[in-house]
Amino acid sequence: MGSLRRLAAWKLDALADLTIAAATIGTLLLAAYLAQTLFAWYRLSHIPGPRWAAFSKYWMVKESLKRRQPFAFKEANDKYGSLVRIGPNELVTGDPEILRRMMAIHSPYTKGPWYDAMRFDPTRDNLLSMRDEAAHTALRAKMAAGYSGKENLSMEGTVDGQIQKLVDLIETKYISTSKEYKPMDLAQKVQYFTLDVISDLAFGQAFGFLEQDDDVFDYIKITGFMIPVLLVLANVPSLANMFQSPLFRGLLPKESDKFGFGAFIGVTKKKVGERFGAEATSQPDMLGSFIRHGLTREEASGEALLQVIAGSDTSATTVRTVLLNIMTSPSVYKRLQTEIDTGIANNTISSPIRDAEARNMPYLQAVIKEALRIMPPAGGAFFRSVPAGGDVIDGKFVPAGTQIGSSPLAIHRSKKLFGLDADFYRPERWLDVDAERLAQMASTVDLVFHYGRYQCLGKPVALMEFNKVFVELLRRFDFAIVRPDKAAEIGNAGIWLMEDFWVRVVRREP
Repeated sequence: MGSLRRLAAWKLDALADLTIAAATIGTLLLAAYLAQTLFAWYRLSHIPGPRWAAFSKYWMVKESLKRRQPFAFKEANDKYGSLVRIGPNELVTGDPEILRRMMAIHSPYTKGPWYDAMRFDPTRDNLLSMRDEAAHTALRAKMAAGYSGKENLSMEGTVDGQIQKLVDLIETKYISTSKEYKPMDLAQKVQYFTLDVISDLAFGQAFGFLEQDDDVFDYIKITGFMIPVLLVLANVPSLANMFQSPLFRGLLPKESDKFGFGAFIGVTKKKVGERFGAEATSQPDMLGSFIRHGLTREEASGEALLQVIAGSDTSATTVRTVLLNIMTSPSVYKRLQTEIDTGIANNTISSPIRDAEARNMPYLQAVIKEALRIMPPAGGAFFRSVPAGGDVIDGKFVPAGTQIGSSPLAIHRSKKLFGLDADFYRPERWLDVDAERLAQMASTVDLVFHYGRYQCLGKPVALMEFNKVFVELLRRFDFAIVRPDKAAEIGNAGIWLMEDFWVRVVRREP
């Protein structure tokens, strides 16, 4: 009996020791966590922002999930100033000069972990997600000629061809008359158009969204879910890296899928693979240019995927924004259509309009710039890392390693630069302004395409689309919103999400 008592006492003592050890370890871990949290708070405590944003990323993630993060950033900038703390190690700026400094060719700033989430194919980086600056510069140099049109002389004709297919689709299926009512979801058709433009330019063959009048591969449905998820994960890069790891990779879309984004990856890789076949010949399109300048098969597959995703969604945003805002502003609609009609009557507009002709249409250019300004197509934060030694911004020292992102709506709706009505769509602001202010406005809006070594390579393609599509639509049709009380469903999850944009289309008299 005595030995049993001693054994029981020993077990109780051991259990007590383990309990004390566990409590001690727990206390130490909690103390370490609190110390780390306090230090993280203190190093940026001199920069104002929403109170609880300084202690966790909950505020950023919450606003992203609500699909209003760019609006939340702007509200914070309006309240606290041009440099605002929005996370334990994250700031956003509403100052365009800071963006230029961070993105300049010789800037010591580098891409932050935010970009890790932009790997659309989790097995490899693309030009957007790539954080190795030397590799990024080298890859960009190989791709520049393909995007510029210097090696794709049919670029303008390709855009014209897809605009004609959009016109034909409207003519055959969506013209309303006094006897027939055929409403059309303009948000959907615009995305079909931009997807077919970029796939035709990239591969020499469109995916056929317009011809089929259908969401091929359920691409729009899937990316409408996937891209917002990526942008939420970008706020917490460690989560993005976890989901892209081999452990979870099986849950992500894969090229063997029959539908959805995985099927789209498969089609892209197949088309690229055909160009590397034994009997393949060089083609005068973007992909052909990439291959001629040295992209490997894997690189070409990744960049082709990025082309379609980034090029279609952002361009679709601006086309939708223009059409939504001119339809809800009758004076703007009438003035733009009058400029088009006058150009046709004076033979300064061809059929189809040439890119060079559109650049000489002042009101059209004002309409496009104002759309880019009021709804910047890419609304993500695009965080960059403060270099070694830190930096001084707005008179405040910002330590090395801090992540600084952009606040797109604070920049492009700045009342100081664009006037007291900066929150409203008014193309006339681009015409009723002196040359110096116009240059400032234009250079700021140009930041929607980023700047310096990060300037969007697809800018020439996007501007060509904008210069052409509105003229060709408004010379043929009149558009009216079906539901003036709720013209469209709009949110922002790093990209603008616009759905249920129903319109009535009537054929114009010649």
